[in-house]
Amino acid sequence: MAIRIVVLDGYTLNPGDISWAGFEKLGQLEVHDRTPASQIVERAAGAQVVLTNKVPLNADSLSKLPDLKYIGVLATGYNVIDIAAAHQRGVTVTNVPAYSTESVAQHGISLLLELARRTGQHAQAVREGQWSRSADFCFALGPITELSGKTFGVVGMGKIGIATARIAAAMGMKIIAASVSGAGPRPVPGLDVSFVSLDELFATSDVVSLHCPLTPKTDKLINADRIAKMKPSAFLVNTARGQLIDNQALADALNQGRLAGAGLDVLDIEPPPASNPLIGAKNCVITPHLAWYSIEARIRLMQIATSNLEAYLAGKPVNVIKPQ
Repeated sequence: MAIRIVVLDGYTLNPGDISWAGFEKLGQLEVHDRTPASQIVERAAGAQVVLTNKVPLNADSLSKLPDLKYIGVLATGYNVIDIAAAHQRGVTVTNVPAYSTESVAQHGISLLLELARRTGQHAQAVREGQWSRSADFCFALGPITELSGKTFGVVGMGKIGIATARIAAAMGMKIIAASVSGAGPRPVPGLDVSFVSLDELFATSDVVSLHCPLTPKTDKLINADRIAKMKPSAFLVNTARGQLIDNQALADALNQGRLAGAGLDVLDIEPPPASNPLIGAKNCVITPHLAWYSIEARIRLMQIATSNLEAYLAGKPVNVIKPQ
């Protein structure tokens, strides 16, 4: 008898432009675009395998799913799963690491380039007829910044931080880095990087790019005190976690001209409430958590998630998440 595989929220991974065929070969597949909390247990009942991206599986839900043997998280982050409860029930949990490194790095740099060059703003102005009405052959909505020669500060030199730094270095930027975990300096092959303290990084960087995980230590890492240490001409880029930033403190700094701009792909609550002060803040470019979303990255995610389940079924599980 084929195993039953239920996908609780497959739409963000696959809105219809890639294939579930790999999973279809492994069992009886049932895909739901989205699953409300009230239907989690109903839909997962009887399944040996459940795949989820952001739909949570807590201890209460797990206790009502006696047939469940495997949870495949269709993402790198796995905070939606009660790992301890799953482990106690003998349920294997896997995630998908490192599938979107280049995609996220490129998106972070695209946010930086929008802040520095204002390409999107000017293209929109042309569409609105502002160039056609201009008395001069060119016009600018505000300052344009050249990035070469400036200092690019990376907070968290993991895979995405390194990939982002390589692009910044290719544009002629000086790379400095700091750790929030206490890890010491380590060589990065092919990249000239200086490791400094966190305070020095914020004080000297022209661009601060966040790539650290969310922990109690990094929650609201970007707050009023830390922003006060930054250059008023500096840009902040965040493709990591929205909770790294104190929304009101950043919005106030942007609106008061104490920081030149921010490029954000993540917010603390997603989708954000309309009351989020960063929406509409001066020189704040926000994209809707899609740095990871390139079709190439999503195909890799699908392939790795399929391989994770294949390995589990073969008795050799990989990318297993264990209780801390």
